[in-house]
Amino acid sequence: MPELPEVETIVRHLREGANGTPGLPGKAIRSVRLSWPRHVAQPGAKDFQRRVAGQTVLDVTRRGKYLVFPLSQDTMLIHLKMSGDLIMKPAEAPPERYDHTVFELSDGWELRFSDARKFGKIFLMDDPAPKLEPLGPEPLSDEFTASLLGERLRSHRRALKPLLLDQTFVAGLGNIYADEALHLARLHPLRRSNELSDVEVNALWKGIRQALRSGLKHNGASIDWVYRGGDFQNHFRVYQRAGEPCPVCGTTLVRIVVAQRGTHFCPDCQPERPT
Repeated sequence: MPELPEVETIVRHLREGANGTPGLPGKAIRSVRLSWPRHVAQPGAKDFQRRVAGQTVLDVTRRGKYLVFPLSQDTMLIHLKMSGDLIMKPAEAPPERYDHTVFELSDGWELRFSDARKFGKIFLMDDPAPKLEPLGPEPLSDEFTASLLGERLRSHRRALKPLLLDQTFVAGLGNIYADEALHLARLHPLRRSNELSDVEVNALWKGIRQALRSGLKHNGASIDWVYRGGDFQNHFRVYQRAGEPCPVCGTTLVRIVVAQRGTHFCPDCQPERPT
């Protein structure tokens, strides 16, 4: 699933243009082709096609894992889920196999929502607050301090890994960057959130921000057939590296399942009980 760095990379490419494609802001949506109407979660597919036609894209931003498109009348949210991607293509370019939703723009370009597994969702709303306000703080914002993280950790009695994946706790983290952050912080994924010392909280705060910034520096991770252009997968510390040596101490990295998610860590650097 695309996480904060992957989604932010897509946002930047759509906002500013990339690889010869223009930026999306300022372009009008002429119509939308839907070969998978269930992409549209709100309103119904036909209402969505009717209502979005003629609106102009004012900007492209991000909140958590949502791409946010302020339009001339409404706000459109797109969640890429497991396998989604958004790409600008000339209208005459042949369609790809998984281009299930295509926004026809006013100047010969198209915005194509490619989604192999068809889990992605589109919301068209006059007010996006019901979807966005429940999300936790943005982990790279100035407001996300070590003190705030400590308060939020101690208000729960949960294992760290599933708590970090909870989008109402902190927005944008997923499996990759949670594993990377916990390794940077030298914290076991099953440690209880309310049991961390101030030093450990500060280490986790730094680890979260360092992992995300490293992902952004490398344009996110390209995994399987879904993502394009990122190379953070070549810089993973622990994620998907079970059986390989830890980059810090050389101990063999292991994989366990936590909250139904594959979880990777170093048993020496990240002991289950504090030393």
